[in-house]
Amino acid sequence: MSDQLTLSAETRDRAGKGASRAMRREGRVPAVIYGEKQEPVMIHVEEKTLVKMLSTGHFMNTVVMIDAGNGATRTLPKDVQFHPVSDRPIHVDFLRIGEHSTIHVNVPVVFTNEEASPGIKRGGTLNVVRHELELVCDAAEIPEQIEISLAGLDLGATIHISSVTLPRGVTSAIEDRDYTIASIATPSALRSAEADADEATPEA
Repeated sequence: MSDQLTLSAETRDRAGKGASRAMRREGRVPAVIYGEKQEPVMIHVEEKTLVKMLSTGHFMNTVVMIDAGNGATRTLPKDVQFHPVSDRPIHVDFLRIGEHSTIHVNVPVVFTNEEASPGIKRGGTLNVVRHELELVCDAAEIPEQIEISLAGLDLGATIHISSVTLPRGVTSAIEDRDYTIASIATPSALRSAEADADEATPEA
C-alpha cells in the first residue's frame, strides 16, 4: 500500500495569472482542492516540498493529507501542470476523498524474474505496452505497484490483464476488453534465421 503523505499549504484569496506568477517567484505553487460536493478551495504549497514528493514516482497514486491550517483534508492528486521550458510544477489539482472512497488510480507495473524467462534468455526483448494499470480500489488500500512475474514466459508470450493477480479488493478500471500489458518479442536475428530455414526446407 502506498504511504500517506502530508503537505502543508496556505489558502489564497486571489486567482489569475498575475497572482500565480507572484507566488511562483516566492517559491510557491498554486493549487486547488475540489470534489465531495464542496466548494473548491484555492491554496498554494511550497515548491521544494512538492518537487520532493513528485520525485518519489508514485505521487499521483498516493493519498495526500493537505493541512491548510483548519484541519487536514484527505486528497488524491489528479493533475500536475509543468512549465513547458523549465519543467517546474506550476499548478496542482487535488481531489477530496473520503477515508474509504472507491477511487480510480494509475498504478505502475514492475516486472520481475527476467532471469527465469526462457524467452529473455534466448535474446527476446520485453515489449512493455502499459507501464501503468488503471485500477479501482479503496482509498486506504492503494497499491504502490503491481508486480508481474516473467518466469516461464517464452518468445512470443503475451501478458494480458486477465493473467495478472491483483491485490484483494483491487479491480481493473477497464472491463470491456482483455488488454495487453507486455509481450516478449522475438529478436530480429532469430526471426531472419527461422525465415531462412523455412525457405531452405524443400517442399514435400
